[in-house]
Amino acid sequence: MNLNTLSPAAGSKRVAKRVGRGIGCGSGKTCGRGHKGQKSRAGGFHKIGFEGGQMPLQRRLPKVGFNSRKNHLSNEVRLSELEKLSEDMIDMAVLKKLGIISAQCCRAKVILSGNLSRKITLTGIAVTAGARKVIESLGGTVEV
Repeated sequence: MNLNTLSPAAGSKRVAKRVGRGIGCGSGKTCGRGHKGQKSRAGGFHKIGFEGGQMPLQRRLPKVGFNSRKNHLSNEVRLSELEKLSEDMIDMAVLKKLGIISAQCCRAKVILSGNLSRKITLTGIAVTAGARKVIESLGGTVEV
């Protein structure tokens, strides 16, 4: 293979249409842009969704969806985060003090993510079934 023999595959590159070369080429005079109007001019541009000053469709339709205000008040805690803690008795106050959960958080839930290698006691914190199984298998307890 030589550099001077490299070329694109057949049909992968289209030849650019040459416009404005007279009536015989089929795209002379107006060059396929039609007559007059914004889109026929050089630099003719309008915003996507612009409807000539009419209220656009995306603004006419109602807003949908829902953002829960409770969602900001709950956090998830991984088992790997609990592993890093030095305390064996863990509750909401301990998690807030150590910065694992935010200060305005009202609820927390321990999820099965990461490993736990020691016995801990959770009080007042929700736990998923998988995380509960791991904690209790190591001799720890979960008090809701």
